[in-house]
Amino acid sequence: MTTSTTPPPRRRLYLMRHGSVDYFLDDGTPVPPDTVPLNATGRAQADAAGALFAASGVRFDRVLVSGLPRTVETAQRVLAAAGSDTAIEVDAALQEIRPGRLSDLPKGAVREAFLGAFAGGGTLEAVERHRFLGGESVGELLDRCLPALARFTARTDWDCALLVLHGGVNRALLSSALAGTRAFFGRMEQAPACINVLDIGTDHATVRAMNLSPTQWLNHRERQTTMEKLLAQYLRTGSNPA
Repeated sequence: MTTSTTPPPRRRLYLMRHGSVDYFLDDGTPVPPDTVPLNATGRAQADAAGALFAASGVRFDRVLVSGLPRTVETAQRVLAAAGSDTAIEVDAALQEIRPGRLSDLPKGAVREAFLGAFAGGGTLEAVERHRFLGGESVGELLDRCLPALARFTARTDWDCALLVLHGGVNRALLSSALAGTRAFFGRMEQAPACINVLDIGTDHATVRAMNLSPTQWLNHRERQTTMEKLLAQYLRTGSNPA
C-alpha cells in the first residue's frame, strides 16, 4: 500500500472584525447599532489591514460582510488599501448578536447584561441561554451564523476569501472551528479590525492565527475587553447604575 505525499487541499479564509466605532455620542446618547459608522480610529485600522494584505500579496476571490454599515465600510477601506476591486457580498445571517433595548435593562443587572454572554464557564447549554443586553441569546446566534458559514464554505468559487463580521459572530465561528463542533468561547477577545486566519479543508477548518491587530500586534495598549469598554461608556452616561 502506498501513502500519498500530496498535502490535503485547503483554502484560505481571512476573518476580520469591523474597525472601531462609537456606540455612544459625547452626550451619552446611544447610536443605533444598525447604523453606527467607523470612527477615525476604525478607519485607520481598516486602512492598516488593507495595507498589510497588499504588502503580503494577498488577493481575495470573494469578500463577504454582514451588511451592517460598520462591516461594509471596513471591507471597502480594506479593499481600497489592498488595491482590490473584488465585489462585496452580503449575508445578513452573519450580523452581530442582536441586543435588546438598553432602557429595558433592570437596575442591578446591567453588568451581567453586558458581560454575561462573553464570560464563559459552565456547560454549552448554559452559555447558549445567555442573552446579550436582554436581546438575542448565544444559542440563537449560533443557530443562524454557523449554517451561514457552512453555506459559504460549501461554495467552490473561491480559494482565498475575506469575511468582515463582528466580535460575537467571530467568537461563534472560531470557537466551533477550534472545537470541531458547535461551541462558543466567550473569553476569546476580538479587537477592532483584527484578522483571524483559517485554512478550510474538506472535512474541517484549521485555525492558524487569531486576533491579529494590524495597528498593535501585541495588543500592548489593551487590558480591557471590548465589552468592558462599552459598559464603561454606558455607565458614564449615568442612565442606569450597574
